[in-house]
Amino acid sequence: MKVFKNFLLTGSLAHLLVLTLLTFTSFSQIERKDFGPLKGGTYQVLVPKNWNKKLVMYAHGYQFQGQKPQDSNVGLEKRLEVILNKGFAIAASDYPEVGFVLPEGIEATEELRQAFVKNMGKPDSTFMMGHSMGGGITVGTLEYFGDNYNGGLPLCPLASRPYLQCRKEYDMYSTFNGLFPGIVPSLKDIFNVNSSVGYVNLREAGPKIGQIMKSIMDKDSTLAFAFAKRFDLKLKDLGGALFFNQNVLRDLAIRYNGNPFDNMQTVYIGFPDDLKVNKLAERLPATQDPNKVLGRLDRNGKINKPMLLVHTIYDQLIPASYAVTNIENMIHTQQRDQYFTVKYTNGQAHCAFTPQQTAAAFDMMRNWVKTGVKPAGGFLE
Repeated sequence: MKVFKNFLLTGSLAHLLVLTLLTFTSFSQIERKDFGPLKGGTYQVLVPKNWNKKLVMYAHGYQFQGQKPQDSNVGLEKRLEVILNKGFAIAASDYPEVGFVLPEGIEATEELRQAFVKNMGKPDSTFMMGHSMGGGITVGTLEYFGDNYNGGLPLCPLASRPYLQCRKEYDMYSTFNGLFPGIVPSLKDIFNVNSSVGYVNLREAGPKIGQIMKSIMDKDSTLAFAFAKRFDLKLKDLGGALFFNQNVLRDLAIRYNGNPFDNMQTVYIGFPDDLKVNKLAERLPATQDPNKVLGRLDRNGKINKPMLLVHTIYDQLIPASYAVTNIENMIHTQQRDQYFTVKYTNGQAHCAFTPQQTAAAFDMMRNWVKTGVKPAGGFLE
């Protein structure tokens, strides 16, 4: 495996929307460890000179097609500086490929954890944390490999069942194309693996999103506002959400060779004119079984270690209603509420946490593990 010495951020759109450009800082007190080739791909292992024999496994978010797995954890030292400064080692898999690889990310993270133990010895304690899709990997890791961890910190996570999250994006496209035809690709073309619909390069994100927004506003700005509100979006974020969703849906189409969603019998509500929306919505039958293609290592709520979920009050990619409500219901069904609590911040974008908020949440989760006293949910300064 290549040990990376210099980092430049390219990251996913989610990271671009949230973290902006990270400036590389030299961490002379950080050692990088190489454990050799892993099936789960490349990785980074960072061990501070003042290592306290404790480990944080970290999972990154979604990457667009066209990027390299190695780009995913660029700037990791800066992103998790508050954790490294506490003396924790950090191990982060790049995953074997880019795109929607939530189950693959869970497996790659566990493989890397085992490699760390083999090469560095078993840590005094091990914690799991991640942003966005990596937050979903954090939840899944505690569900399936929780015995290896002391606690977890999913941040703005894809914590609901993958089918539900991606179905939201599918339904947004279905109804949008009915009301605003011709602005973005049709679902028919997105899920036709032989169509010319491709992945939009991240370098084209700004102009492309601007073009989408101009077409929307020229068509009907009042309806655009109502449509955005229906999907928990600010109007200014509608173009970016559609851009992101197109790439996610196309990724799923190519990855699973078809369409795992079926909205032939869906009744859409919450719009200014629901009857009109349902008459115009683009509808397609499923060509793939969603349980087979999206059900591997699916969410089940079976956690047995403290999990502190942190979410911004507004999130244009994963609204709190998806990140919190669905997983909370599953955990409650499993009667494991004692292991779950939620904090929210004043953040106004996907994963828009300050370093201070990240540090405070991490300390709160660790204190919960240490004392056994579950922190109350609520606002995190």
